[in-house]
Amino acid sequence: MPMCRLSLVGAAVVLICTTAAGYGQSKFGFGKKATDAEIAGWNIDVDRDGKYLPPGHGTVSQGRELFQNQCAACHGEKGEGGIGDKLVGGKGSLATAKPVKTIGSYWPYAPTLFDYIRRAMPLNAPQSLSNDEVYALSAYLLNINGIVPADATMDSKSLSAVNMPNRDGFVDDPRPDVK
Repeated sequence: MPMCRLSLVGAAVVLICTTAAGYGQSKFGFGKKATDAEIAGWNIDVDRDGKYLPPGHGTVSQGRELFQNQCAACHGEKGEGGIGDKLVGGKGSLATAKPVKTIGSYWPYAPTLFDYIRRAMPLNAPQSLSNDEVYALSAYLLNINGIVPADATMDSKSLSAVNMPNRDGFVDDPRPDVK
């Protein structure tokens, strides 16, 4: 009996302490509300259908040169991987015990490639590439994965029109809370 009573007392103490902590919160008194211009500077995401892709364009050949200068140190000379992820190959491997998830084997939408590169690459200087450079890198990476021809030029319209090999490999989540 004393053990049960001790458990109840312990639970009551935890409940009182956690409830009291919520009442003790106060405003810090620093910072300011973000302006629309400040929010716009960070609101650079792109939808899978290409909505919100910025103006600009880039070619496969421009992307090849950029890749050698900006990306090859981590991703290998031709995207084969290194200290960074492998970017080419892996076709037909997704249903195996060791799937190789690359741009050509896994990514379902080309505009999300642009979005990721623009927001996160290069690793040591994210968001440092111009829109034209990101379009060029997207064109090159799609080309080395056999998705677009060597003379391709990517812009918002052409990138949105790219049909990725794994486009139908994902299933939409029908739950209303994940839309």
